[in-house]
Amino acid sequence: MTRIGTVAVLLALVACTTSEPGPSAAARSAPPPAAPVSGCPAFPADNWWHADVSDLPVHDRSEAWLRNMSPGSELHPDFGPSFGDGPNYGIPVTVVGGNHRKVRVRFDYADESDRQRYPLGPDTRIEGGRRSSGDRHAIVVDKDRCRLYETWATRVRDGRWRAGSGAIWDLRSNDLRPDGWTSADAAGLAILPGLLRWREVRADRIDHAIRFTTDVTSRWHLWPARHDAGSRDSRSYPPMGARFRLAADFDTRGYGALARRVIRAMQTYGLVLADNGSPWYFQGEQHRRWPVRLIEDLKRIPAREFVAVDTSSLMVDEDCGAVEAAGCR
Repeated sequence: MTRIGTVAVLLALVACTTSEPGPSAAARSAPPPAAPVSGCPAFPADNWWHADVSDLPVHDRSEAWLRNMSPGSELHPDFGPSFGDGPNYGIPVTVVGGNHRKVRVRFDYADESDRQRYPLGPDTRIEGGRRSSGDRHAIVVDKDRCRLYETWATRVRDGRWRAGSGAIWDLRSNDLRPDGWTSADAAGLAILPGLLRWREVRADRIDHAIRFTTDVTSRWHLWPARHDAGSRDSRSYPPMGARFRLAADFDTRGYGALARRVIRAMQTYGLVLADNGSPWYFQGEQHRRWPVRLIEDLKRIPAREFVAVDTSSLMVDEDCGAVEAAGCR
C-alpha cells in the first residue's frame, strides 16, 4: 500500500471511532424498543428495569452506602475482549425455539428454584465455559414463547444437568418471584434485562438499567429485588436492588461516541446492585464485536460520580415489577 493509501485508511479508522454515528431516518422516527431479544421484550416497557430515574431524589442512605463501596474505584466492564482468557468474555445468551428439548435440572437450592424442565443441551452457552470455576450462568431465551430460563453454577455430568439455582420468567409479564426467593442472581432478579448488549449500544437504543456488583452488602433488599445474600446487618451497607445514577453533569470530553451512549444510559436508567462480587463491576453480554476503545473508555468512569436514588415512588404493587398500575393487572 502507498503512503497516501495508508494515511487514508488511518484517517478513516479515526473517523469511525471518534464521530457520533447518526441513526437512520427510520430509527429517529420509531420509538425505542423494550430491549428486544430475538423478537421478545426484556420485560414490558413499563417494567422497573426500563424506568427513567434521572429525576428521582437521592436516597437518604446514599452517602453511607457509597462509603462502603470502594468509592475511589473506577467502573469495570465485566465483558468484552479478553487477553489471555479466551477470545472474549461476558455472560452469553443462548436463543432457542419452542421445540427445543427440555431437560430436568437438579438444584442445590431447590426450595427457591423453579423446578420445571429447562431447554438446556449441547448448544447451551455457559458463562466462562463448562469448566469455569466462576458463576457459570446460563441464560436461555425461548424466542417462540418469549420465556427466559436462567441458572447459576450450571454444570452437566454424564448427561445430567445440575445448577445452584434456577428461575423462569415470562418476558411479557411484570410478575416477580416470591419474596425471599433467589434466582440465578443473589437479588432474585432476572439477569438478562440488566446486561449491556452490543446491538443496543451500536443502535443507540439502551433503554434499561445495567446490572452490577459490589463486595460487601447488607442483609436486606429493596423492591423489586426479592432476595439478599449480604454479610452485614448494618443498613449503612447497600442492599440488593439498590439503584445508582451517574451525575447528569459528568464530563464526557475525551470519551468516544459509543461510551457516551452508555454514559447517557447510566444517567437515565442507572445501575442496579444485583449480586455480590468485585466492586463496581458491571455486566454485558458475551459478544465478539465489543470494541476495545469502548471497553477502555468505560474503565475510566469514577464510582464517586454516582449517587443512590430513591426508587420507592415507582412501586405500585410489591409483587409486580411495573411502575404503572396498568402493568400489574
